Amino acid sequence: METVRFEKDKLIIIDQTKLPSKKEFIELETYKDVVKAIKNMKVRGAPAIGVTAAFGLVLASKNGDFSYLKKAARELKQTRPTAVNLFWAINEVLDHAKKLDEWEKAVRERAIEIFKNDRKINEKISENGSEVISDGDSVLTHCNAGALATSGIYGTALGVIKRAKEKEKEITVYCTETRPVLQGARLTAYELIEDIEVNTRLIVDNAVGSVMPDLDKVVVGADRVLKDGVANKIGTYQIATLADRHDVDFYVAAPKSTFDLDKSKKDLDIEIRDEKEIKEICGCMITPKNVKAHNPAFDVTPLELIDGIINEEKIINPEKEM
Repeated sequence: METVRFEKDKLIIIDQTKLPSKKEFIELETYKDVVKAIKNMKVRGAPAIGVTAAFGLVLASKNGDFSYLKKAARELKQTRPTAVNLFWAINEVLDHAKKLDEWEKAVRERAIEIFKNDRKINEKISENGSEVISDGDSVLTHCNAGALATSGIYGTALGVIKRAKEKEKEITVYCTETRPVLQGARLTAYELIEDIEVNTRLIVDNAVGSVMPDLDKVVVGADRVLKDGVANKIGTYQIATLADRHDVDFYVAAPKSTFDLDKSKKDLDIEIRDEKEIKEICGCMITPKNVKAHNPAFDVTPLELIDGIINEEKIINPEKEM
């Protein structure tokens, strides 16, 4: 499962808005193409957004003007306000470019390094996280935190499941549909069936309470790890609350680049997306035309509801170690 690749000065991504009915790759030739792809969620998932933005700067560097590169960086940062990997990756590329005279070459080198490191990091996260999955477990995941949400191969939360499966552990995975744009139904179910080949049950979001008493673990990804909570796809907080009520272990799988421990929930800019995502499905209006909709993309789960945060180094006990 390759989400992103850079070939012949073009960024090639899977158009995730077309999955699962169609696996289509699109070519991005300018940083403005990358801006549109991120805004329109043709690429999504915190690590994947970071990698894609880094390559967006490579495309901008072809202009040969450093001020143009900085302009591209500003526009890329405005695409999604909540996921910290976007800002981290852009700053990493810019900082590296400032240090070297051949800054265009430096931009390319750092973007490729971020891409390669993302795959290595996700493999380590998957290995560490697989240790918390026992043979016979029933595991719930929310949204999509698989290869499609990263540079490819493993992913984070789904990488944990994939690695456990590779160790021949028998697992049943429940995935939520993840309203309003159905990343779970379209993307997670697709990866679980086509790539991981694990026993999978798709449920609607409001069935979580019904299945929680039968679960052993919950594993989700993260868009930003704060000093007082974890920002992830909207609905994660209520899942964590239900897991706590039923004594089900709740884990977050996220690279260290997602950690932003200088900030708290009150500092976070929660992305509010177009109300059409709620009012329409596949372009078909399902609500009264004039009803107002509130569409936050993320919520924040308090650390006391999280049993462990799995990163590339270890599994952190958030209440004791953060």
